[in-house]
Amino acid sequence: MATGSAFAEAADLIPQLPGMSVGCHVVLVDGAPILPARQIPSLTKSEGRFESKLSSFVRQALLGRLRADEIEAEATAQIRKLQAAGIRLSHFDTHKHTHMFPQIARPLLRAARACGVQAVRNPFEGPKLSLLSWNRQLWIRQFQTALLSSLAAGFRRSVAEHGVATTDGTIGIAATGSMTMRSLQPLIESLPQGTWEWVCHPGYNDADLKNAGTRLLDSREVELEILTAPDLRETLERAGIELITFRDLAVQ
Repeated sequence: MATGSAFAEAADLIPQLPGMSVGCHVVLVDGAPILPARQIPSLTKSEGRFESKLSSFVRQALLGRLRADEIEAEATAQIRKLQAAGIRLSHFDTHKHTHMFPQIARPLLRAARACGVQAVRNPFEGPKLSLLSWNRQLWIRQFQTALLSSLAAGFRRSVAEHGVATTDGTIGIAATGSMTMRSLQPLIESLPQGTWEWVCHPGYNDADLKNAGTRLLDSREVELEILTAPDLRETLERAGIELITFRDLAVQ
């Protein structure tokens, strides 16, 4: 996040990890812009910040109240800030997956191309786990992602038209905050041919995270444990899955 509180620290750490693929997590909701509010009035509230609720942001987008040129300008500013810090960007995605909506995706894709960013996250959920053992919250999230899947074909067309690379889809979005090794294994084993991104949020549940206003707290440490577990590597190998990064995807 170009406007994240830990941006400077992250920018200092990245050169120590030359093999890591780094993307720009474009923020258009629940955060602050880089550009002055007077330059992007359709995106900002009276206090100069973005809309805090995703539902309100989507409503404004669907009503045509968000200017495409302002979205493109703000996204360009965020991408350029990362590049100015010496970060080689392999892709971009968006906070709360706002780019799944065509009114947002198209100006973002223009910004990415102009900045030389060659890949984007495909935010649409791929194959699903069996819901038989899932809880009510996961049923709701699964239903939400299924409704949004109607936008997937249009997203793929826009991405292709702009000459940007992407995956066949994602796994893990519906299960965000509830993933376990037990639920992940059948999902991995059922993946079809193609390139899929596992969307996850590993981290540490410390004081900074608790003050960040996110619902993803203890789940971050669970996902960190899953990602570093020998069992995961063995599961991937058995399924014949090769691990790549967005940097690899962009040059295919």
